[in-house]
Amino acid sequence: MYQTFETEHRVRPDDIDMYRHVHNSKYLDYVLAARYEQMDRFYGMSLESFLQKGYGWLVKSVHINYKRALTMGEYFVVRTGIESINENGCRVRFTINSKASNKTCADGWFDFVMIDMQTGKSAKVPADIISHYNI
Repeated sequence: MYQTFETEHRVRPDDIDMYRHVHNSKYLDYVLAARYEQMDRFYGMSLESFLQKGYGWLVKSVHINYKRALTMGEYFVVRTGIESINENGCRVRFTINSKASNKTCADGWFDFVMIDMQTGKSAKVPADIISHYNI
């Protein structure tokens, strides 16, 4: 079992669509921004450190369930955690909850694959990285 980490954000005016709530694509941005912060802060392995090693992470697939809308100025918490990781990549589960009500606004998962930055092709996730994320 892997740990779950939290990042708090606030809905910005440019996140709002013509229906006066957060545009669906922004929820994906929120998760990716949270993961970027959490990789460095909680795992001690920033995205930049992967790039220095010649690796990167790409989204292979994503699934999101929209449950209730976030609105302008609302604070929310993005919780993410690795569900599984192996030499082929990893699956990260997430929830986005309203801070005021603690109700889930969206949840789902991302599948990530590792790439070799020089070739742009998929790469096997090294064993030391897999064990590092085993927290």
